[in-house]
Amino acid sequence: MTKERRLLFFASITLLLLKFASCRSAKYLEDNQALVTDVDMSGVPKELKESAYAHVSNEIRPNSVLNLTIYNLFNTKKGRYKTQKIRQVGEAPHMLDSSLVELSTDQIQRFLYTKGYFRAHVSPYLQVNKKKAKIDFVSQLGDPFYVQKINYDFEDSVFSQIYADVVKPSSMLQEGMQYDATKLGEEREKFFHAVKNKGYFDFLRQYMRVGVDTTMEGNNTALFFKVSNPDNGTHQRYKIGQVSLHVLPGDGKKREVAQERDPVTGIVFADQTSRYRLKPIARYMYIRPGQTYNLSNENLSYDRLYEMNGFRSVKISYEKVDSNLLDVSYELIPRPLMANQVEGEYTFSSGMSGFNIGNTFSHRNVFGGAELLEVKLRYGVLFDPRLAGNLKDKIFNNDFQVGVNLVVPRLLLPFGIRSSGQFGLPRTMFSSSLQLFNQDGTYSNRYFINTLNYSWWQSRNLQHSYTPLVLEYRAGRFDPGFRDRLIEEGYQLYVESNDRQYFGWGSQYAITWNAPKLQKLGDFSFARGVVDLSGNTLGILSSLFRFRENAAGMKTLFGVAYLQYAKAEADYRLYRYLGGNRQFVFRFNAGVIVPYGNNSELLIFEKSLFSGGMNGIRAWQARTLGPGGYNRSSIKASDDAKTEQLRLNLRNLDQLGELKLESNFEYRFRLLDNFLGAKMNGATFVDMGNIWRLRPNTLNQEGEFKFDKFLSQIAIGTGFGLRFDMDYFTMRLDAGLKVKDPQFKDGDQWVIRHLFDAKDFKDKYRQTNSPDRYGFFQYNFGVGLPF
Repeated sequence: MTKERRLLFFASITLLLLKFASCRSAKYLEDNQALVTDVDMSGVPKELKESAYAHVSNEIRPNSVLNLTIYNLFNTKKGRYKTQKIRQVGEAPHMLDSSLVELSTDQIQRFLYTKGYFRAHVSPYLQVNKKKAKIDFVSQLGDPFYVQKINYDFEDSVFSQIYADVVKPSSMLQEGMQYDATKLGEEREKFFHAVKNKGYFDFLRQYMRVGVDTTMEGNNTALFFKVSNPDNGTHQRYKIGQVSLHVLPGDGKKREVAQERDPVTGIVFADQTSRYRLKPIARYMYIRPGQTYNLSNENLSYDRLYEMNGFRSVKISYEKVDSNLLDVSYELIPRPLMANQVEGEYTFSSGMSGFNIGNTFSHRNVFGGAELLEVKLRYGVLFDPRLAGNLKDKIFNNDFQVGVNLVVPRLLLPFGIRSSGQFGLPRTMFSSSLQLFNQDGTYSNRYFINTLNYSWWQSRNLQHSYTPLVLEYRAGRFDPGFRDRLIEEGYQLYVESNDRQYFGWGSQYAITWNAPKLQKLGDFSFARGVVDLSGNTLGILSSLFRFRENAAGMKTLFGVAYLQYAKAEADYRLYRYLGGNRQFVFRFNAGVIVPYGNNSELLIFEKSLFSGGMNGIRAWQARTLGPGGYNRSSIKASDDAKTEQLRLNLRNLDQLGELKLESNFEYRFRLLDNFLGAKMNGATFVDMGNIWRLRPNTLNQEGEFKFDKFLSQIAIGTGFGLRFDMDYFTMRLDAGLKVKDPQFKDGDQWVIRHLFDAKDFKDKYRQTNSPDRYGFFQYNFGVGLPF
């Protein structure tokens, strides 16, 4: 039997065992019980099957094979299910229950009525054999009913005009359409909001009534849309009188404090905390004196004030002070002014282990306008047990970072253009960070960056981010001994590109489509594009003022060479909702960086692209894939000891590129509705891609991009993941398995063939690539979904 067939055989046997184990659940039942193993829906149109299935009671749907198997392991005793001390793991068996079958039948029939099948009749057919039950909900639909006529009756002609102007142009209700109660409900909701936005504060949904006449000839219906007046005869339109803003203390109790009326906005302001200014908050109070009452303005005010992230409670209340006048009161309760958060994690990769620890201090109201100040400290260390000496001598690298961010909830611009915040909260961010990195005996880096960023929303789904200023300084330096060895082995170009100082002055722009939909189940696309340019301004100035050149021929500013490059990245995703908690995601990610001008021949280490990691090709650790068909065994020194040491020191330095292509396919589904207080979801995935250099390089043999070779250099990985949904955040554990590894040649790239003779394969790999060790599996732990 070939290795491929053995793998297929093993996978098939595993699935059969799981299926067999779940089906054996029937033997644990009492004689009068039956396990539901199949639910079908005969006679239901294909396009409605999934929606109809949602009306089947969860307790009589077939169990998940894996979940039921887990439940059986912990909750059976002496050939029967436990009735006491039941452990809440897995999923309890879904047994046949006649009352739930009857309830589901009724619900399915009601659902079909809402889709125009008024003569539908649903009957359940049960088949029980050896304590296993199959349920088939058989529907006799009859012909669907169509809307022949729509009658409108508005007792107030003003409402008739509102409907004609606001609702009718985009109405889903059309004569001749198949009856659909969902569209009817949407129509009522649109009209309700249209009326409330015209000032009718007291208008209720109860004033709208919809009737359906099914007595017409044939399969035709007539709809009656009636809007009645209140008992007092007319609907009153309201205007806004006085608007007041009260900032309350943490206990939410009002106290007597001095009130001031703003002469510009007319808003009465009372701050019981003495910490806030009116102007930064008032710009997101869309209900103003003299306006007509508008429900959309109320909802918009709630959204933006909460988005400022400085208030834990926002309340807008109204008081009638005249026959058509409303006084409005905003009441805000701030979040705690300051907070401190400590985080830590243990890391393990490629036989090395270490830890990261960080501290974040936050101040949520620095200048009285809910501005957020964050000060972050982080330290990480990685130990390599293969290094000689005591614990201190085994430090492979350490990394210290400190950063300061100031987020202002508005656009701070020197001219009059500003975002109204209609579609999202605009922000201005000032950021500064310093990184000190050292890899023992190899490389050290000092990196300092300052940025100014503006982000705003053009529409509900289109976001812009513009960073007009990216000011950075970096000083990278190789250990003298390691540097000499690199030069000795012919890696002069690599040394020059990393063992140097540089100064960067550039800008960035990003555009994002459909970001708000990422947390929802549905059919949609997501796209993001980023452009990063650096050195163009300095290039022009250097031509005008004749900047000095260093020994390498690069022009300098304050004695430090400056960068020139163009970088672009694109990320496209397609989300498809498959019903229930099932979703399919396709992602394509591409990037390219082109150094030119002042550093046209040099790859920029910090700006380089890499592959692998928890959000990319998950079967590879970050920065360990590619470029192209590069294999570290190509590194040769004058003797074996030098070769092995050189490979060790080049880790994370040699597997970078200037071009990246990646694609991911992921299927997501629900495993458990309740697992230790969280929802446990599962995912299976296939990842493909690689990185390449744009030019040949002696360090990365076979690493450059060539049209006739790049397809054969695509890496393929697959795997399975668990996601623990805590509502506020998601923890993720993914296990990736290498299938095709481009560092090998021809058929040897399909490393999945060696999964069952892994020891021999790994031993041979270590002989040619030592001290690197080959791993088929890569485990990734993270927070949030990968994409």
